[in-house]
Amino acid sequence: MARQPDEKTAVKSRSENSALIRELALLLDETNLTEIEIERAGLRVRVARNVGMASMPPAYQSAAAVAMTPAAPLEVTELAKHPGVVPSPMVGTAYWASEPGAKPFIEVGSKVSLGQTLLIIEAMKTMNQIPSPRAGTVTQILVEDGQPVEFGEPLVIIE
Repeated sequence: MARQPDEKTAVKSRSENSALIRELALLLDETNLTEIEIERAGLRVRVARNVGMASMPPAYQSAAAVAMTPAAPLEVTELAKHPGVVPSPMVGTAYWASEPGAKPFIEVGSKVSLGQTLLIIEAMKTMNQIPSPRAGTVTQILVEDGQPVEFGEPLVIIE
């Protein structure tokens, strides 16, 4: 019969784990990393944080604020209703090509066929090809290469 850990051992293990997590969280703040993962003695710990406007360094905040205009949210809403829009099927990072420096899958004006790869979305270190839901001509590419995307966010318009 396997021995059950006694209460003292369990409490000590939990406090050590809590201390490790706190230490990793402090390391994230000190280094401005967004994610850190370690493995020790069979214990794997991953600490991550969301990075938004509030946590950006001041130099980036001002540049991001200048780039946004009041009309942008209305345009995105209107684009989402466009009959030729291809929405993101997942959260991740959008890439135009299979690897850095490679030719993009599509460009504005490209003719695409049903099922043709439009772009790739990386989610949890997996590259997911996003196929064209219809044949037509790409009239707009709505995301930048390497841009994070949300579920349902408009990616491309095909007419």
